[in-house]
Amino acid sequence: MDGLHRVGKRATSVTFQACQAPLFKNGDYPQAFLVREPQETYISCMNKASFFSPTAGRIIDAPRETRARFGIGDVVRHRNHDFRGVIFDIDPVFANSEEWYESIPLNLRPRRDQPYYHLLAENEESSYVAYVSQQNLMSDADGGPVDHPSLSQIFEDFDNGRYHLRRGLTH
Repeated sequence: MDGLHRVGKRATSVTFQACQAPLFKNGDYPQAFLVREPQETYISCMNKASFFSPTAGRIIDAPRETRARFGIGDVVRHRNHDFRGVIFDIDPVFANSEEWYESIPLNLRPRRDQPYYHLLAENEESSYVAYVSQQNLMSDADGGPVDHPSLSQIFEDFDNGRYHLRRGLTH
């Protein structure tokens, strides 16, 4: 089995790649070989990678490598709904609950096999957290800063069309 490491973050792409991690006889992974993100642990098996999603309450299978169109700190806008936000996390594939996915009308339901983004979102009425598929997002760097009460906990100031993670939150 392989331990999957998030190896790169750029303004335009995030790449996930695998590396070797031995398995103990009882099936546990040694701590030194696991990469623990704030909400997920990545592991890989053969041509697939897997991670546990607390939101979905299950292990999610994903390709060993995927490319995200947007990066953490990018400002984006939804293609069909009137809201925008700042990306603060990326899932390589759909990793939310089945109930959430099934609640989307079938004719609007996005594919599962694409990156999904966690946004600090805003519209004319409120601020909230959104979970959006890559196919439903477009860049909004020219739209100016986002007004969300949690921004200052995660990001530094808006600069050149994007936000930069606070130094203590990067690895």
